[in-house]
Amino acid sequence: MNARSQAPVISPALVTQKAVQRLPRWALLLFCAAYVIPGLIGRDPWKNEDIASFGHMWSLALGQASWLHPNVGGVLPSSGGILPYWLGGAFISVLSPWIDPALAARIPFALLLVAILALTWYACYNLALTDAAQPLPLAFGGEAKPHDYARAVADGALLALIASLGLLQLGHETTPELLQLTGSTMFLFSLAAVQRKPRQARLAALLSLPILAASGSPAVAAMLGLAGILVCWRSSKEHMKTHLPWVLAAMLLAIGLASVLSATGLSGWVWRVDPEFSLKENLQLISWFTWPTLPLAVLTIWHWRRQIWRRHIAVPLLTAAVGFAASIAMGANERALLAALPPLAVLAAFALPILQRSLGSAIDWFSVCFFTACAGGIWLIYMAMHKGVPVKVAANVAKLVPGYVAQFSWLALIPAVLGTVLWLGLVRWRTARQTHALWKSLVLPAGGVALCWLLFMTLWLPLLDQAKSYRLVLARMSPHIPAGDQICAPGAPVGLLTAMEYFGRYRVDGLPQAGQAEASRCPWLVLRTPAHTQAPSVPNWHMVVRYNQRTHNSEQIVIYRRDSHQPNPGRGDGQGESRTLP
Repeated sequence: MNARSQAPVISPALVTQKAVQRLPRWALLLFCAAYVIPGLIGRDPWKNEDIASFGHMWSLALGQASWLHPNVGGVLPSSGGILPYWLGGAFISVLSPWIDPALAARIPFALLLVAILALTWYACYNLALTDAAQPLPLAFGGEAKPHDYARAVADGALLALIASLGLLQLGHETTPELLQLTGSTMFLFSLAAVQRKPRQARLAALLSLPILAASGSPAVAAMLGLAGILVCWRSSKEHMKTHLPWVLAAMLLAIGLASVLSATGLSGWVWRVDPEFSLKENLQLISWFTWPTLPLAVLTIWHWRRQIWRRHIAVPLLTAAVGFAASIAMGANERALLAALPPLAVLAAFALPILQRSLGSAIDWFSVCFFTACAGGIWLIYMAMHKGVPVKVAANVAKLVPGYVAQFSWLALIPAVLGTVLWLGLVRWRTARQTHALWKSLVLPAGGVALCWLLFMTLWLPLLDQAKSYRLVLARMSPHIPAGDQICAPGAPVGLLTAMEYFGRYRVDGLPQAGQAEASRCPWLVLRTPAHTQAPSVPNWHMVVRYNQRTHNSEQIVIYRRDSHQPNPGRGDGQGESRTLP
């Protein structure tokens, strides 16, 4: 990107027009729909970050907390800035009472996931249109047309992102990290679209980094800004030089916004660096979290190593490096590593033009075997839950989730059957035809991930809800505490406080010390203690009941009643006797 790096280089890509055949838009949209929609409707907020973030949004919508200081029962968010809670709280306020608050809060984050997929596609499309990214002309003609080639590579990037295992669950949660990922992907798009869409690129830059700063990641915003400045500074292209002030302005805006938030007592600059480094933990996280994009990205870097400072390689490489650096600095934090997935998908897409047929076939057959086995396992356990056969599998399910009673639903079965049939059709199409399309090797990984997520969110959704939701915990608590009463829960996580408000309709106080509960005049006290241990004795409180969480047997919940508080008649409260529920 300086004069020396702009010496003529030879592209490793040799692509014919036949290889850039169009992936039907209806098929691409079907992939996206099968990935985004399941899990949006019909489930509870899950432990732990999902329901905790929802709790802060719901408290804003109910007016129980100030919009400048989101909290649940007096407990402030541990991270996440303020913008994600405003977004969820605003949707709950607008859509209430017509839509359940949990679903209303989930809608904007589903739209953010759609935006991430779209921004990744357009970022890759614009990068593939740069001169350095284009394939070499063929001696006798027939090379791919620029726009057809860019579209095929961008389709591959989108499929690679859908196939990324790390995005699967975290991308469907109602957490600040999804808004942070939107900001980082928007910044990737801003550096990619400078030449063809300068106005959109400038606007995206000015929005992206402040969004990151207001969502709890000002340090990542600053690092991305530095990466963008480096790319623009090294470039010899005039449009990149012109874009440099906009990137600098965006970084300064992000730093200033984070500083203002910190000065006003809001979540701005937060030190979350973990001084302990574990090579094993980082390698384990990176190996599964970035599959299958990282191996393909490494292949891209190797084959395009002579063009390492060309924009189509430098931009996704440096932005992915920021995500890796943040994750490692935070002690193998998987949520920080999310920022690396879209740029890795872009890098993986540029491996498709130089992917050997043997490696592509290996990816196809691995995907067929792995995801077909996963889908078969999901169906087998579904049959065991409903029919009791195989007996051993049914017994294992009963052991893992005690008390679960399977309920049949056509609304769950029909999409699952349809998705399975489409998967089998996709496998037959891919294995029976020798297609030359660039994106062919990523169709089965993306389809397999979408299928398994669909089956999880249909066939297994009641089971997962019972295992990952607090609804069961509150159902066991409700016979002992009258609805509407105030509960003190010192030391309880925000997720449990939210569950007591959302599922139990209690008023909660998350005071930090049990002694403060006396001053607050709460009639009820809830403590979490290690499982299978004697409940602590609390002065002026009488233990009513204690029980282990059925799907979290490392902890038990103990309920106390103030000695001077008289229970409502007809409500089972143990009559002053402690007992352990099964």
